Amino acid sequence: MIGVGLPINSDQIYQKLSFKVQPQKTTCRLFSIEYYHRFQTFLFSIEEINKDPNVLSNVTLGFQMYETCNIPHYDLQAALQFLTDSRTSITDNQCTSRSLFTTAIGATISSNSVILAHVLGAFRYPQISPFSSVSILGNRKMFPSFFRTLSSDFIQAKGLAQLILSFGWTWIGLVALNNDYGLQGIQPIKEEIVKSGACVAFIEYILLGQADRNVPRIVKTIKESTATAVVIFSNEVECVPLINEMVKQTITGKIFIGNAGWSRSVLLSSKQYFPALSGSLGLAAEDYVVPGLSQFLSKIHPSTSTPTTWTKMYWEKVFSCQFLPQNQNVSSINPVRLCTGSERLEDVMNNSNYISSLKSTYYMSAAVHVIAKAWEDLRSCKSGEGPFFNGTCADFLNFKPWQLIYYIRSVQLDINTGKYFNDYGDLSGFYSIVNWQLKADGTMTQVKIGNYNSKLLPPQDLTTNSDVIMWNLGSKQFPSSRCSDNCNVGFRKVVEQGKPLCCYDCIPCLQGEISNQTDSLNCYRCPWNQWPDAEKSRCLPKPIEFLSFEDPLGASVAATSIVSSFVPAVIWGFFIYYKHTPLVKASNYSLSCLLLQSLSLCFFCSLGFIGYPDHDRCLLRQVSFGLIFTLCVACILAKTIMVVFAFMATRPGSNLRKWTTLKVSYTIILICFILQLILCMTWMSVAPPFPQYNLEAKPDLIIVDCNNGSPVAFWGMLGYLFLLATISFIVAFLARKLPDSFNEAQFITFSMLAFLSVWISYIPASLSAQGKYTVAMEVFAILASSWAVLICMLFPKCYILML
Repeated sequence: MIGVGLPINSDQIYQKLSFKVQPQKTTCRLFSIEYYHRFQTFLFSIEEINKDPNVLSNVTLGFQMYETCNIPHYDLQAALQFLTDSRTSITDNQCTSRSLFTTAIGATISSNSVILAHVLGAFRYPQISPFSSVSILGNRKMFPSFFRTLSSDFIQAKGLAQLILSFGWTWIGLVALNNDYGLQGIQPIKEEIVKSGACVAFIEYILLGQADRNVPRIVKTIKESTATAVVIFSNEVECVPLINEMVKQTITGKIFIGNAGWSRSVLLSSKQYFPALSGSLGLAAEDYVVPGLSQFLSKIHPSTSTPTTWTKMYWEKVFSCQFLPQNQNVSSINPVRLCTGSERLEDVMNNSNYISSLKSTYYMSAAVHVIAKAWEDLRSCKSGEGPFFNGTCADFLNFKPWQLIYYIRSVQLDINTGKYFNDYGDLSGFYSIVNWQLKADGTMTQVKIGNYNSKLLPPQDLTTNSDVIMWNLGSKQFPSSRCSDNCNVGFRKVVEQGKPLCCYDCIPCLQGEISNQTDSLNCYRCPWNQWPDAEKSRCLPKPIEFLSFEDPLGASVAATSIVSSFVPAVIWGFFIYYKHTPLVKASNYSLSCLLLQSLSLCFFCSLGFIGYPDHDRCLLRQVSFGLIFTLCVACILAKTIMVVFAFMATRPGSNLRKWTTLKVSYTIILICFILQLILCMTWMSVAPPFPQYNLEAKPDLIIVDCNNGSPVAFWGMLGYLFLLATISFIVAFLARKLPDSFNEAQFITFSMLAFLSVWISYIPASLSAQGKYTVAMEVFAILASSWAVLICMLFPKCYILML
């Protein structure tokens, strides 16, 4: 005898208990086609085994069946009936004077199975549940005699989590029943989501102890949340009030992910639920219909099948009609289609909802076959080769329930790819992935889009065909479920304070850093010789910058320098041609020629600052500039002193005539030049200039320039020039009004004033310029100061000579 506790009706109505009167019986009001098919599958399996001569020959399987309505105390009452030899049976198979109850099939609800497992496990009676998947039932210490023909919720939860993450959703809402089934099912999903780096937007529970099931609060949370993907871990009956409320509040745009408890629900596949459930995804039981079951079901008829009450309810549900109650005429009932009994089940068996209601029947059939196979193995034991003490076998006509457990644990099913129980009393998980889509007749169907096989390792365990998926309201556009938008390349994620990791701001990478992946947590600095592109997605070689002849700025400066260097040469030619004129004689012809030569070299030396700054160029450019300009300014200083000496020598009794010779002028020039030469030689020997890569001035460029080696020496050289020019300016300024027809002290004053103004302006300008513009600024100063001397000092003489 097999004890069976199955529901036929669901949606129990809980009465409010005051305990002032005897509590009323809990009733159920919703007949389930799927539950009825499970019951018929059980009958079919019993009949199939009893007819098979190769299985338990000369032994007939009997059963006691109790309709539990998925109510805990009904399931417990059924178990106690089995244990205490109750004679209540819905069949005529009551066949012995004593109870031969050895195995229980049930319960359907995981929470109820936990209760039964405690009771039956205490007496080591085997219990096989076709539909209880809560993971705690796999604890062999707590429930040593419990088995099930489906996989644990832990496996299903991992599959759901992988399904969610495979679509890139990182902001997920969770809804679950507040019983063992929901709590233990949703926890692994949460753990897998968090472990993968995604986040849980909210967790809400369907409270079975409340009349409204906490549905208003749950729907409000779903509606207000930015999460598009919502996992609902529940059975189909408890989903009904939740989905009804969603339809009532017109919740759309959400993608619901269902567990096997409702992902193929016939009850929820009606047209009224389409706005809320279209596009939903879920893991469903295997696409496996028990062979021969459809032919068995086609023989069901209200006049011949027992129990008649259930069969009539089934008939009315399938054909949407109603049997006429006894003692009542047609006119006294509601105007509905009457059942005649002539309807044919074959006409509806190809309906997708009808087929879906058969998907889970495999687990019921498997439970019956497991028991039969275990009994067959127990009976086939040979004495001396048995598994018990001293190789003994169990007495088939009087075995103990715990002896049957040994054989159940080693059963290998033949009805579907040779499955067998693992160490936790579970079968390995294989699920179909389904997508809820609208059919032409306005109802919904669950289209298979992939598989999940827990025997395989990720990512091979999950396969989906995204091309056939229809999202919410029939849309093909892929929905996103994120707390924050993706951070593009060139940005990094910064978590918002006080919020989950998935809620973040996108911050641009700092200067010199890149991120080449979306949603990057960090930015990475480019090598010293590379720089990010405009999107900061990759590092590119830095351009090398220096003042080159190919550069428009360098080319224009070089051209100006070359042209300018010829101007002093032309003026020198004028002076040679007019050397016998009083003007040229008064200007000290020899010093003027030396000055013009040095000015030509001043213009020409600026070319040393243009071009790639290699080692030799860096050594020569500043030295040549300093020495040539020293020669030029020294000539002007000598001319200024000679002007003063010449005026003073004309006074009566003056002894300065001997100081107005050309030798004195050259001596002044030589002394000034030698001092600068000593300074430059010391500079070159102690800390000479050298080429360098300047990475700080402009981080996105490699500026090749000359490091002056010693800033003190460089500014000392300029300071010495400044000193000579200042002395020349002061002396010339004091001598500007000397009574001389060709007094050039005025011109020297203006030229030195312009010269000093240029180099004083150069100091802040050079400090503010960067890269090649720093070099260009020095070249501008060289050209400007040279032209200042040329214009202020020599052009007036040319004007007199020519005109």
